Amino acid sequence: MTTQDLTSLTLTEASNLIKAQKLSPVELTQACLDRIDAVDGKLNSFLTLCRNEALAAAHYAEREISNGRHVGDFHGIPYAVKDIYNTAGIRTTNGSKVFKDNVPEADCTAVANLNNSGGVLVGKNHCLEFACGNHHEIHGEVHNPWNLDHSPGGSSSGSGAAVAACLIFGSMGSCTGGSIRGPASNCSIVGHKPTYGLVSRHGVFALSWSLDHAGPMTRTVEDCAIMLQAVAGYDPKDPSSVANPGVDYRAALTGNIRGLRIGIPKELNEGCDDAIASLIQDAIAVLMDLGADIREVSLPVSGAHATLAGSVITWSEEAQVHAPWFDQIQDYTEGARQKVLTGAVVTGMQYHKAQQIRRMVIDEMNTVLKQVDLLVGPVATSAPGPLPTGPAPGTKAADSVAAERSFSRPYNMTGTPAVSVPCGFTPEGLPIGLQIAGRFLDDATVLRAAHAYEQATPWHTMHPDL
Repeated sequence: MTTQDLTSLTLTEASNLIKAQKLSPVELTQACLDRIDAVDGKLNSFLTLCRNEALAAAHYAEREISNGRHVGDFHGIPYAVKDIYNTAGIRTTNGSKVFKDNVPEADCTAVANLNNSGGVLVGKNHCLEFACGNHHEIHGEVHNPWNLDHSPGGSSSGSGAAVAACLIFGSMGSCTGGSIRGPASNCSIVGHKPTYGLVSRHGVFALSWSLDHAGPMTRTVEDCAIMLQAVAGYDPKDPSSVANPGVDYRAALTGNIRGLRIGIPKELNEGCDDAIASLIQDAIAVLMDLGADIREVSLPVSGAHATLAGSVITWSEEAQVHAPWFDQIQDYTEGARQKVLTGAVVTGMQYHKAQQIRRMVIDEMNTVLKQVDLLVGPVATSAPGPLPTGPAPGTKAADSVAAERSFSRPYNMTGTPAVSVPCGFTPEGLPIGLQIAGRFLDDATVLRAAHAYEQATPWHTMHPDL
């Protein structure tokens, strides 16, 4: 196979070939490194490559597999992580000038889990500074592989672009209000925000400790299930960690969603561009054809208040996280600096009120999810926007950002699982994602519905032309 043939395989296809010893992890890893060399100059999706370490890990995986010690579906798979994940002996910049030379002594738990599952870490993906600001000027912008003049979304921008461009088979992103699902939607890949605490955040730089989620970004739902299986699990080093429910996520992808009750929340479907609304309606029709029971539901508190309350919580907690670096805040991007400084003046009463609203959102969501099994709608109100030519998007006033409608933020407030799966393209050729959300710890049903939809549509088979 050529380099492009190898890197165009899905993670699932590569895994099956490696297990059968028909594909060498070394050959696959070298193909990814060659593809990165050939293409990433257009995208800027990586901040650090781990060439020597990756090839050494691939050789080790090959020896283990050839000696009959195949440890699972992720064994020998090249992957990357957003550059807020600590990696032992490999710099972790957090997308920031302040951390540009930071080299952690230990891996975060997620990387340790992926490596213990036989994964081959290829590099660190670019991201918005501290997962909240802009792309720092010392690192430059990340480009959307479907249209290089457009944004891949944030904050897991490099992860989305790298997976979509077939540079690696999966990347770990992080999500506080939509930073996994947004880039996944913008880049036409699958991005899963797991149940809060299902994937450890120990050693992942925090934005908001009560809202942050860590999760996989891949090209297909089955790929996502494999990566989630490898990385999920209880971690005593993470106070928010929950016990893995013992589900085989890949085996849960039965393709059958007949009789599944799917709610369409009115407030999380209104106000998006006409092209997106049309694609979402087409996707709902596919789910109906697959036998799902489609019902309209209402989430008035979540629709009206989740975004503002979530922003207050995020920025208040962010200010506490960044207190040790206040004397270097002039080195932050404008977007990160504004949010930290805004969070620093949030009062205890305002934070408390925001948490009260959060409790109302959780209660409302739990009530609706007793009536239906899943909730479906768009990830965002509009298609990927053009890259900035002047002031970056994060320079908008913090209060205007907080007032913007978000279809993804409510599921960070509740901690319930939500995935973005490709559902088509606008007339301008820009990707759009369908969001599917479910009950706490019921990630398997979320992925099952996403997989059934994906397999009934062609979008996951398409790749950008680079």
